Amino acid sequence: MDRRTRVHGRERMYRGALGLLLAGGVLLTGCSGEGSGAKSSTADRRGAPAPAATGNGAKGGGAESGAQAPDGERKADEPERSVAPDYLSTFALDVDTASYGYARRTIEDGRLPDPGTVRPEEFVNSFRQGYPRPKHNGFTVSVDGARAGAEGGDWSLVRVGLATRAAPPAAERPPAALTFVVDISGSMDAADRLGLVKGSLSTLTDELRDDDSVSLVTFSDEARTVLPMTRLRDHRGKIHDAVDSMEATDSTNVEAGVRRGYEEAVDGHRKGANNRVVLLSDALANTGETDADAILERIGSARREYGITLFGVGVGSDYGDALMERLTDKGDGHTTYIADEEQARKVFVDQLPAHLELTARDAKAQVAFDPKTVQKFKLIGYEDREVADEDFRDDRVDGGEVGPGHTVTALYAVRLRDGASGHVATATVRWLDPRSRAAHEETGEVETGAIGGRLWGGRSTRLQVTAVAAYFAETLRGGELPGAPGLAELAARAKTLASQTEDDAVSRLASAISGADALGGGRGDTTADTGEGEMG
Repeated sequence: MDRRTRVHGRERMYRGALGLLLAGGVLLTGCSGEGSGAKSSTADRRGAPAPAATGNGAKGGGAESGAQAPDGERKADEPERSVAPDYLSTFALDVDTASYGYARRTIEDGRLPDPGTVRPEEFVNSFRQGYPRPKHNGFTVSVDGARAGAEGGDWSLVRVGLATRAAPPAAERPPAALTFVVDISGSMDAADRLGLVKGSLSTLTDELRDDDSVSLVTFSDEARTVLPMTRLRDHRGKIHDAVDSMEATDSTNVEAGVRRGYEEAVDGHRKGANNRVVLLSDALANTGETDADAILERIGSARREYGITLFGVGVGSDYGDALMERLTDKGDGHTTYIADEEQARKVFVDQLPAHLELTARDAKAQVAFDPKTVQKFKLIGYEDREVADEDFRDDRVDGGEVGPGHTVTALYAVRLRDGASGHVATATVRWLDPRSRAAHEETGEVETGAIGGRLWGGRSTRLQVTAVAAYFAETLRGGELPGAPGLAELAARAKTLASQTEDDAVSRLASAISGADALGGGRGDTTADTGEGEMG
């Protein structure tokens, strides 16, 4: 999913507040009070957030000098004109969680993560949210929020939650054809790397159905097929032997492994099955092609013609986060990270078999804020998932792939106008049916009454967990959000929430925050609180 090539900058000519109000005006009013409203729409439903009007075709906000000469300089005899702020936010959906898993591992090793590896959306999406789920193959859209607290001044947090239907029982899903591509380079020679991978694949071999198929490719300086596509029925012992035979050696040629993996996936392709390549690696490529775009360009036809998706599983204390994320983005998949047997079992037993089927392809979300009530807003994270506003309904533009049982959360910091009351925002998700490629949409709305309650100690513990995760991520990458507590206070709130939710994942979050606090993790520069509309 080459999303970054679709983002056309950060400045866009204003469509006009009236156009937004008219677009929002034909929608039914959302719920008031502590809740959200949602409703279905088809691809041609009117009133959902619309593509931006023609202009320079990019996002933006703030003021800009007026008429431009062909060379980009303003003509001296023409007056300056201001450009009104942007009230649309558009992004591709993302179900990755690797950034949070790797940050936890790094902190446990006594180091703070590199700020460049911290992606707040992946922290937030690592936790259960409790959104209602649809019974059909689409999404529910839930929108709620709360005041950011005394330190947050006039700011609120607004949570946009998207959920797919629950994953079907194992017996009801289509069969799977999985090609495992395993890094056996020298850097993988450790119990928490190749040892963890071997244990994970052995466990998965026992969990998969008889009518599922697997193949195994290994790579170091070169790639080789250890096991061609093999039906599990009566062959589990053979598969276990192939997994056990893997030993670490030599350098890391990710390109060779991915290319051979896709060749095997095409050779073993099963019509009507979920065909997927699973890359297990520390992604520290040092041989062959090391650019993700170039690697996947060489197997592009296999991705396009056969619909084979790529799932990345990262391991190791030294981990090539950027390469793995880029590979799976372009490979129509997602990434996760495992550091121990507990996490490995969660991924390979609880998640992977259930999430093999796709619910939505090229899924995008667009949130239209009402300029009558909203002064400014900021999407927390999703920087490398941005989509130009006018490309929201252009189905040629790549979005995210989402399976059953997934949730996606987008958290916004929102400042309302003084005395504002009424409609705050309309959120729309658009996706393509994986089989028919038909476009569908679903919308939800939120009013001021649904975001006016207090955050800490409020009705929604899951919203508080979301806020803790986002605040933690933003602090680690050197930023600051309105109402963000210091790490010591944030850890204390997480411990309280862990007790209230009885959720071990929240307990681990509290431990990670305490660890970062002990390592001296702190705040960076505060984002300037100026202007209106979308904040960069």
